[in-house]
Amino acid sequence: MDRFLTWVETSTEKSLTKRKAQRAYNKTKKRTFLSETLEWIDALVFGVFWVIIFNQFLFQLFLIPSPSMVDTLLVKDRVVVFKDQYGVEIYPAGPKVAEQNRRVQRDDIITFYNPEYDSKGPLFDILSQAIYMGTLSLVNIDKNEDGTPAERLYVKRAAGLGGDNIYFNDGNVYIKAAGTGEWMDENQWRKENNLSSGPNRSVDQSLYPGLKAYARITAFNENGIAIPSALIEDFQKIQNSEYSYIFDYYEYSREYNKTKACIHPESLSSRSDEAVYRTGIYVPAGYVLPLGDNRDNSQDGRYFGPVNETKVNGRVVARFWPLGRIGLLTES
Repeated sequence: MDRFLTWVETSTEKSLTKRKAQRAYNKTKKRTFLSETLEWIDALVFGVFWVIIFNQFLFQLFLIPSPSMVDTLLVKDRVVVFKDQYGVEIYPAGPKVAEQNRRVQRDDIITFYNPEYDSKGPLFDILSQAIYMGTLSLVNIDKNEDGTPAERLYVKRAAGLGGDNIYFNDGNVYIKAAGTGEWMDENQWRKENNLSSGPNRSVDQSLYPGLKAYARITAFNENGIAIPSALIEDFQKIQNSEYSYIFDYYEYSREYNKTKACIHPESLSSRSDEAVYRTGIYVPAGYVLPLGDNRDNSQDGRYFGPVNETKVNGRVVARFWPLGRIGLLTES
């Protein structure tokens, strides 16, 4: 890695020296509109090129697009990501070099490639990333069908590491860390291990019975079963709340699959779908389970599973915008 950084420094110095000499020579020549235009274009290309180089290999500026990390990171916060924290990518989403002994640490706030991203082809992926980096995250040509920016990169907290088991119930998280034999509530486990207090709940616990009722009602309707009045009463609790019917898709899916398994105990597929939620998520060696700090509103590892550390491309270390929120995140 030291050799690479030395090469970047040396190359930059040579390029700047050459350009300085070229500008001095140009001053002795007769200036025309064409020469002025070409000089501005040259300066622009030069600047964008080096912005891309630094963004790809050293650091990257990133715009937070969703509320999944509230309150640690808010929507439209701009952050600095160290790109060489876990090794250096040769090109966007490409293989890494110098990644030995540079492992993701528990509670790191990481950027990683969205496992559910719908690629538009390697050339477009690289081009869109180059434009995004070259414009300091101001221009994103990678759009979804509805015109919203496609989230190729996610920002989450490394909540689980290799060997951990993570279990979810009513929005709460329980962890059986590698080398331990019993489940522990995450909040208590964090206090005992001096970890961040960033993860939080944004939905009142009392609304979960209504969410579960909605899941059961859906399963009953699909199977032509009459709906008990007690379920309707529970469901009305979230109908009258500020939240939509489904505010925690993981818990909704868990209850829905559990109900289906009860309705069709003879179905191996239904029982298998339900068992996934009972056993929790095991994190294999070399993987990390990323979770959003806003536990009730985050598309994270609960849905797509553990992420290979080779797909983690950087660590978020600081906020630089808005000005009132400037600060380091290394201990958040």
